[in-house]
Amino acid sequence: MSVETKAPESRFAYVVVASRRARQLMAGAPPLLENPRTLKSTRVATEELDLSLLEFELPGGAGQDEKETKRRK
Repeated sequence: MSVETKAPESRFAYVVVASRRARQLMAGAPPLLENPRTLKSTRVATEELDLSLLEFELPGGAGQDEKETKRRK
């Protein structure tokens, strides 16, 4: 796994990362933005993600998923 800062290309991965960050914000974590446009945690999380302020890890690569799919069949 590698640590990334760019927003994920997959919409599903984008939503997963943003929702995890929004939960952190709702639990009391400080925003990484100096002046967020809004106080809504979901909007702050997506803005942080769009500005590449978050570090996150995505599991495995495409080749690994193909191997797992073949095993399941």
